[in-house]
Amino acid sequence: MPAIRPLSRKLDRIAPSATTVLNERAIAMKREGVEVFNFAVGEPDFPTPDHIKEAGMAAIRDNITRYTPATGILDLKEAICRKLDRDNGLEYAPNQIATTSGGKHALYNLLYVICDEGDEVLVPAPYWVSYPEMVKLAGGVPVVLDTGPGASFKVTADQVRSAITPKTRALLLNSPSNPTGMVYARDELAAIAEVVVDAGIYVITDELYEKILYDGHRHVSIAALHPQMKEQALVVNGLSKAYAMTGWRLGYAAGPAEVMELVVKFQGQTVLHPSAITQHAAIAALTGPEDFLPPMIKAFDRRRNYIMERLQNMEGVACARPGGAFYVFPDLSAYLGRTRPDGSPIEGSLDLAMYLLEAYQVISAPGAAFGSEGCLRFSYATTLDVIERGMDRVEEGLSSLAG
Repeated sequence: MPAIRPLSRKLDRIAPSATTVLNERAIAMKREGVEVFNFAVGEPDFPTPDHIKEAGMAAIRDNITRYTPATGILDLKEAICRKLDRDNGLEYAPNQIATTSGGKHALYNLLYVICDEGDEVLVPAPYWVSYPEMVKLAGGVPVVLDTGPGASFKVTADQVRSAITPKTRALLLNSPSNPTGMVYARDELAAIAEVVVDAGIYVITDELYEKILYDGHRHVSIAALHPQMKEQALVVNGLSKAYAMTGWRLGYAAGPAEVMELVVKFQGQTVLHPSAITQHAAIAALTGPEDFLPPMIKAFDRRRNYIMERLQNMEGVACARPGGAFYVFPDLSAYLGRTRPDGSPIEGSLDLAMYLLEAYQVISAPGAAFGSEGCLRFSYATTLDVIERGMDRVEEGLSSLAG
């Protein structure tokens, strides 16, 4: 009997998740009855608003459970067009919209249809963990632009200009940022837009956290800042974060009709379309009241202020103040190289995160996964009680390291 041919090597090009080992260990600890303080979660801890749930249930009761067009139903695309006009000052027609099964799906679709093998995509770091791997899966080459805490974790127009080569296809931009919570100002985006237009490349702009803002920050879409940007900006958004709909899986992309046509062509041969039920719930989300948002943001802000105060009072910890999203990204590089009580060294952010989990039951996300070794990402999408007790343990854990 012949041996079965080895599996495809296509996935060899992407890195395994740096957080898998942490998550698996945390799950095992919970099964053993250990209380784990979870700061790794990337979703709101609030329920989906009732009017959205009701719309989804109504779709089920009305038997709206059949296939839809690959690009999404027209009523939803029209609602997205109105939202983009109302919130972002962007005018799109329905044929310039593609609905997807979440924002990640929209990002991958766009990368797949704009990248040929070997094309470069500029990815500012810290970045969301999936950005470089999605570029690789699409056949592209991620070119990481380090921003570092000294630049407030934001890429500059000069950095983008210096990194562009004949192979550059796109810049991937995220504001408000996961993992740092940094928010780009209008003038910063306008300067980047000039570079993008001059270079003739795309900018893929991930705007999923646009409604979760603090301290008077305002979200600006780079697509609205230059007449030519409508032809070069590929806007990605979704309902997961602002509407607490992570499990519903509804994202969308907006851009030139010829790009969206290819997205629909690709999607039609892969997942086809988002859930019909979710699409009807999404219409309710985009056209209904948003009175649930201020209380949610107020709660996030209270937690943000508390966790920032705690981190800033810890020796050797530096933390830039986030203007949006629900993460803090403190620099803990002062603790790398220190030793645990058993004498073993802390060799990197994954090592530090594992130590805090094993010894102090706190799960965070290592900065190495976001392209920024020395940092840890803590989500404050959890209760104040968890944050208070969890930060007590983080402080105790850091103070236990000998340096």
